[in-house]
Amino acid sequence: MGRVYATPEALAMWMGRPAPDDDAARLLARASEDVDAALFTAVYDVDDDGDPTDPQIVAALANAACAQAEFWLASGDDGTGAAAQWDSASIGPVALSGRRPGGPSAVSGVDLAPRAYRALRAAGLLPGVIW
Repeated sequence: MGRVYATPEALAMWMGRPAPDDDAARLLARASEDVDAALFTAVYDVDDDGDPTDPQIVAALANAACAQAEFWLASGDDGTGAAAQWDSASIGPVALSGRRPGGPSAVSGVDLAPRAYRALRAAGLLPGVIW
């Protein structure tokens, strides 16, 4: 498992809820994977463990992970991104139907929720944005 940028408690605060959702830890792990994938060309200072050292970068990564997980929760997604892409989706035998307009932003081949995209862009972490 990779780096997870936010805690379930941080997600609950982000969403204005008194307690985290039961599935928050799993969703944040998947959301953090998407954030990492979007940061493929990002350059920022890290410590010996590969964790960012700038508090603004740490906050941006946490906000992006929370925004991604929030988007999935709001769209009824299980963290796969399928609900944001399709009106309906099945696993076996695979059936996808009707693309939804206005979905997440694609960055480095990753579909990011709009608020996750904005958090990373504002911190100068996306490709083509100089920090």
